[in-house]
Amino acid sequence: MLTNRQRRLRRRRRVRARIVGTAARPRLSVYRSNRGVFAQLVDDGRGHTVAAVNWIEPELRKLAATEQAKRAGELLAERAKAAGIESCVFDRGGYRYHGRVKALAEGAREAGLEF
Repeated sequence: MLTNRQRRLRRRRRVRARIVGTAARPRLSVYRSNRGVFAQLVDDGRGHTVAAVNWIEPELRKLAATEQAKRAGELLAERAKAAGIESCVFDRGGYRYHGRVKALAEGAREAGLEF
């Protein structure tokens, strides 16, 4: 019998087998903890993080969970634009496209990041 974490990691591996971030279109990787969200744009070819956002940043820390995720997506899109990135591929990390993960994606899209 698998735990919830093991099931998520299995889904994550299945998704990651098909999704690869390049220099032109990095992978938007999402990690959702109980306390907040983390997101980063990763160039898998070089193994480098192009831009990242973390829930413990002062601007995000006091917001409610879904609002925090949406603002994190907007911040990540701004940082991506500053790094010259216009589009990316979305890696939901094995989580359902729902709630905070969806809010982060929508925030990034509204701020101009394409995926």
